[in-house]
Amino acid sequence: MRASDRAYATLLDEIQSGTLPAGAVLAEVEQATRLGVSRTPLREALSRLAADGLVAQASPRVTVVTAIDADDIRELFELRRALEESSARLAARRGDPTVFAALATEFSAVDPSAAPDDYYALIARFDAAVDTAVANDYLTAALRTVRTHLVRVRRLARDRPARLTASVAEHRVIADAIAAGDGDLAAHATHVHLHNALTGILDSLEATP
Repeated sequence: MRASDRAYATLLDEIQSGTLPAGAVLAEVEQATRLGVSRTPLREALSRLAADGLVAQASPRVTVVTAIDADDIRELFELRRALEESSARLAARRGDPTVFAALATEFSAVDPSAAPDDYYALIARFDAAVDTAVANDYLTAALRTVRTHLVRVRRLARDRPARLTASVAEHRVIADAIAAGDGDLAAHATHVHLHNALTGILDSLEATP
């Protein structure tokens, strides 16, 4: 792995996990030393993070982690709706029905309260299956950026058992619709899921002291 890729992966994980919170200062010399890379690969890593919208330049040699608030989350979901509803519709037209029927069965069996990591891993596999079915590099690249921010959003919002259970059922409906080749239903079910997800996240943020 190139030094810049290694630095990017480490900083991305630290930002998404909250180890580097919003407002954290990423001084060039300090971070290069900490990560064991020279300044050039560090700058490349920071440029990629800036392109992702996760950091911003405060001065020529100082970068800070960007904040994310309720308005940012609403804007993120506006884009997410457009991309994911289109993806669901296309996946229903182009995807392998057996793949999504199997995923629907897995969503029926998973217990997000007992095994949240398994649940999020299943969602990641579902997203990957949709990307494969759509087979559109431009759409996939745009979704990759959205998902990068969603990791931060999920961390900021507290998991609620009732919401997680509902989310599983919503994903099962989407997977079933794609397996059946029903693009309209897949897109509508995605719309409903994202509306409920956004409402749950915002409610959770408001309840956080």
